[in-house]
Amino acid sequence: MGGNWHALTQQEVVGYLKSDAVKGLSEKEARERAARYGPNELARGSKAPAWQLFFKQFGDFMVLVLLAATAVSCFLGEYADAVTIMIIVLLNAILGFIQEYRAERSIEALKRLAAPEARVVRSGRERKIPAAELVPGDIVILEEGDRVPADLRLLKAVNLEIEESALTGESAPVKKQETAMPEGDITLGDIRNMAYLGTVVTRGRGRGIAVNTGMATEMGRIAGMIQEAGQEETPLQRRLAQLGKVLVSFCLFICALVVAVGIIRGEEAYQMFLAGVSLAVAAIPEGLPAIVTVALAIGVQRMIRRNAIIRKLPAVETLGCATVICSDKTGTLTQNEMTVREVVLGEDKLIVTGEGCDPKGEFIGRGDRQGRQFILLMKAAALCNNAVLERGGVSITGLFRDLVRKQPNREWSIMGDPTEGALLVMAAKAGFWREKLEKKEPRVVELPFDSERKRMTVVCRQPSGALAAYVKGAPDVILDLCTHVFKGGRVVPLSYRDREEILRQNSELAGKALRVLAFACRELPGNTEDFSKEAVEQQLVFLGMAGMIDPPRPAAVKAVQTCRRAGIKVVMITGDHQLTACAVGRELGILSRGERILTGRELDRMSPEQLRKEAGRVSVYARVSPKHKLQIVRALKQAGHVVAMTGDGVNDAPAVKESDIGISMGINGTDVTKEASAMVLADDDFSSIVAAVEEGRGIYDNIRKFIRYLLSCNVGEVLTMFLAVLTGLPLPLTPIQILWMNLATDCLPAMALGVDPYDRDIMMRPPRHPRESVFSHGLAWRIAFSGAAIGLGTLLVFWIGLSMGDVALARTMAFNAIVFFQLFYVFTCRSEFHTILEVGLFSNPYLVWAVLSSAVLQLAVNCVPFLQPVFNTVPLNGLQWAVILAVSATPAVLGTAFRHLVDRAGKKVMYLKV
Repeated sequence: MGGNWHALTQQEVVGYLKSDAVKGLSEKEARERAARYGPNELARGSKAPAWQLFFKQFGDFMVLVLLAATAVSCFLGEYADAVTIMIIVLLNAILGFIQEYRAERSIEALKRLAAPEARVVRSGRERKIPAAELVPGDIVILEEGDRVPADLRLLKAVNLEIEESALTGESAPVKKQETAMPEGDITLGDIRNMAYLGTVVTRGRGRGIAVNTGMATEMGRIAGMIQEAGQEETPLQRRLAQLGKVLVSFCLFICALVVAVGIIRGEEAYQMFLAGVSLAVAAIPEGLPAIVTVALAIGVQRMIRRNAIIRKLPAVETLGCATVICSDKTGTLTQNEMTVREVVLGEDKLIVTGEGCDPKGEFIGRGDRQGRQFILLMKAAALCNNAVLERGGVSITGLFRDLVRKQPNREWSIMGDPTEGALLVMAAKAGFWREKLEKKEPRVVELPFDSERKRMTVVCRQPSGALAAYVKGAPDVILDLCTHVFKGGRVVPLSYRDREEILRQNSELAGKALRVLAFACRELPGNTEDFSKEAVEQQLVFLGMAGMIDPPRPAAVKAVQTCRRAGIKVVMITGDHQLTACAVGRELGILSRGERILTGRELDRMSPEQLRKEAGRVSVYARVSPKHKLQIVRALKQAGHVVAMTGDGVNDAPAVKESDIGISMGINGTDVTKEASAMVLADDDFSSIVAAVEEGRGIYDNIRKFIRYLLSCNVGEVLTMFLAVLTGLPLPLTPIQILWMNLATDCLPAMALGVDPYDRDIMMRPPRHPRESVFSHGLAWRIAFSGAAIGLGTLLVFWIGLSMGDVALARTMAFNAIVFFQLFYVFTCRSEFHTILEVGLFSNPYLVWAVLSSAVLQLAVNCVPFLQPVFNTVPLNGLQWAVILAVSATPAVLGTAFRHLVDRAGKKVMYLKV
């Protein structure tokens, strides 16, 4: 059909694609079309195959120098050295490949988890599917905030506006229509009955049929001009890359100095060159960037298991710095299972029984359940509604309700907004089912809910031919539009006293932590043509109010307490009434007695400077709109806070993007907000944010562990060789020994630190400063002191070995000493705040196995006869092993004992003070 879909009628498009405008495609047909058309995805740049990733490991400068040294060894007839160097280089390459491959697979898995979804109708049932599974002929439902998942010919457009700047360059949203357009020379921006892949629904709702998917879409045609963004590095990764350059330069200088001094002293030039290259390979922390990437990837996987999906890698690092978490109330801090508890009809009040989504319950109390006021309120609740009530996963429409009773899974659920779902359930309890009502009173026009208007209106045609407008929204907003009210079953003018009584009832309901919605209606002439909000939403008759409860999540209460201990301020932002916000805030532990609550109206009267001063002292904001969220985020950032902000609606996207850590809702969040966010909550639960903060802190701690371990060991290795050359001692280690030591100590143990459990009290420390150096809190001194201990201890063992025998024995002892120094030291690096006795020796079994594996391999190069000449080792007796183990274990043992005694003394002092 090319690009002429807009010129066809709806019936022609549906017929051509062999679909059904009401029921959509069958599941079988969808699977067949998926096989025929392929996934609904734009072609990506070709991914490097695994073999290229493997051979990339040999492109490092130091590895190339080692390969050159291997060639020189072969040329000089040192075949044993050449083979050993090649084996070690190959093992290093394999480990490096495994690290990079794991990180790449983690990132790919992350992209799949964060993939957009589409809401479709298949076999007469609405459901969400990954957008990649969409096929031509699918019936797609569009809501405000959705990203259009394919090229669609629109079948229904209710105040639908779509922003198409990605295709046309025009930022102003385009108002859409359902009817066919004339065929001819027409530009893409002027086609009003099509919705295109990648564009964004900014207002209203609609329904369309997928006509093109994947590379056949308009976006697919220009995909060649769109380059996929590369993986973003975190600030820490960039700082470590700069640090690596400095360390490389310094290590190369020291190694060159060692080679030069050795040659001047008369050492063989070839041996000194090989020793210098080997020392450079061991000293340069080339594995640090890869291990940091692996640590981030492992941390991201942990976060996914805790329902936090990271979209932008820098957020992992920023999470550990968060000082304020701004959160929506509904669904994040609360359970998002709205249930209507009370209905107010004038002076009468009805208690509504029943739980959850099950439409079984009663209306208890004074009030005429057969009266016109009650009937109109229930009709308004059911008709002014876009949610769908399901049972056993099947939409409750027509005959499906009877058929589903025979299914084993008969659980009721809501598809759509939970608040609207609660109203559907309430109406159903009274016997008012929306699908039955809509057959008698079909919808003519919808004025959709808007966070600024705080109301929604539908106009339905009654059997008599007249029109009826049903309105629902915030009580104060609806009341301002009303001129009449029901009293004693009759409609009378709304007096000042009536208005004050309604506001009092609203405050009473809100004070019980109930979310309150008001309902109104109006009759319109059958020939009405002006359906603008100004024409329809006026002279309304006030019907009554419904108060619904959304109980706090038990996990959220604990998470708020955890935040308090962690020095993180929790701010609740809600559109609910001030009294409702106050009650929920106190129940959650966010609001303390005497603390101030700010409302949207108060925010409008405040200057940016006034808000900046107040923001740090306010924990609850009520009656706010999305524009206020942006003001709150900016005020908190200006006050020096690192801000995490949650959002779900399209209007939340600016605040989410402005915050340091933007968080979107995975279940109820719009695609636009997800695109703007750095993190998506898979379960929309506040406790998942706190879990992600804990993981962010833990990842940073583990990266500091790597840095401490690797750099301390490297300092010790360089110091050993450098001091030996300066003092005139023979070289303590041969080139092969240096390379093996680097492989045995820097790979498995360092990688095992990546899965090290976090300190139990990690969420009892204050947030770190975002510009804090990675060497802060004495880490640089620890590295220097530990490196000196390793270097001097190795030289001491070498000197003892020389006194016991020849250079070969001394080198064997020094070789074993420096390896076991590092294997003991890795346990010391597991925590900066606790000893290994407090952390637990076996709490990280991966590290225990890594150290045991390295120790066994080290013993093998000493004890296996055919390996001894390869690694220049000689057999050792019990005394010599005792010297090696005693010296190499002493710093770790003494350090642990000293720290343990200091901690005990500190606790005694605190006890005496108390």
